[in-house]
Amino acid sequence: QVQLVESGGGLVQAGESLRLSCAASGSIFSIKAMAWYRQAPGKFRELVAGINKNGDTNYADSVKGRFTITRDHAANTVDLKMNKLQPEDAARYYCAATIRTSDSDHDRNNWGRGTRVSVSS
Repeated sequence: QVQLVESGGGLVQAGESLRLSCAASGSIFSIKAMAWYRQAPGKFRELVAGINKNGDTNYADSVKGRFTITRDHAANTVDLKMNKLQPEDAARYYCAATIRTSDSDHDRNNWGRGTRVSVSS
């Protein structure tokens, strides 16, 4: 069993910053990639930022230059530093990770329950 638990959401004013954190725990053999997604009311869930085991990152165009994803391999955590937040960044943010629970297992996608980010203008 694998768990992903997010923290760090909250209400900020436009232009301010927040840091989201996600910790993976449970039966973990290896983590291939970790990512942050978000979903605003009435919209599809979208990829915000991802990072693979080599440290390669990718970002949605809308957050490039403002958000930074980092990963601690030893601690099985991934953070998302969000700067210059705008009202359109408001959403529920979800942590995702591609995890293998044993050497003989295959990669499986896992999701956290999300943390809410609200941005007032």
